[in-house]
Amino acid sequence: MEFLTTSEAADYLRLGERKLYELVTTGAIPCTKVTGKWLFPRHELDLWVLSGLARPAGMLIAEPPPVVGGSQDELLDWSLRESGSGLGSMSEGSVRGLERLQRNEVMAAAIHFHGLDASDDLTGDASVEALRAAPDLHDAVLVAFVRREQGLVLPQGNPKHLHGLTDVLALGARMAMRQQGTGAQMLLDVLLKRAGATTRDLRRVETPALTGPDLAELVRAGQADCGIATRAAARSAGLDFVPLVWENFDLAMRQRSYFRPAMQALIGFLNERRLRQRAEELTGYDPSPAGQIRFAA
Repeated sequence: MEFLTTSEAADYLRLGERKLYELVTTGAIPCTKVTGKWLFPRHELDLWVLSGLARPAGMLIAEPPPVVGGSQDELLDWSLRESGSGLGSMSEGSVRGLERLQRNEVMAAAIHFHGLDASDDLTGDASVEALRAAPDLHDAVLVAFVRREQGLVLPQGNPKHLHGLTDVLALGARMAMRQQGTGAQMLLDVLLKRAGATTRDLRRVETPALTGPDLAELVRAGQADCGIATRAAARSAGLDFVPLVWENFDLAMRQRSYFRPAMQALIGFLNERRLRQRAEELTGYDPSPAGQIRFAA
């Protein structure tokens, strides 16, 4: 992220330095103080300007409802409550969440895309590419929430001794599936491709689980031998877990939504110690990138 000095920021915004200091004093402009000097993140200055963009009456755009759509996540659900943001949630998977964001039906979408051409360590930016390719999202911003661990959710004791997808395929273990358009299902497709297989080679539980906790419940109830979900979902259900990958879990939104009070309450909360403590309690999270802007259109 590029930071501007006070004089650079004043020139960039075409403001006098005195006016800029007034904005800093009232907390009206994004900035940070390092070793006694004010620094201004260029990306956030752009968003700050765009958030106050005036439009003629015929161009006014309806505000989206204060809802975060997209992927379900236990730490995110907790953060929405604890931050006092007033934001609700609608968990339907990454693709559906992004579609609702395009239609202005949610303020943000929680996403974790995986592409079949991702890098070998699965840390590529498939979510960034999804935003770039999405129609009507020329003003998109991608804010990091956390990195989180995905893997095989298994019954206690791992009775079938499953240690990866190779074992699942070889032993014909019953695998719980997620609905199409979820990040977990995309991840499964990527991992199967690398194993030279497809979902047709799996012994699938036909009814897809809507969320990671729903999938974990299928395993806990004995209706499936395994499935892909987060470590936190496995732990909450009292199940075993075999790690497979770490992934980016992000919040996508429009630039004009970034500075809305509800969203700022959530983003501000991401830097609090309470979030890091809760992430450690739930396990399987790395909150170090929380709040960083990973992409701005």
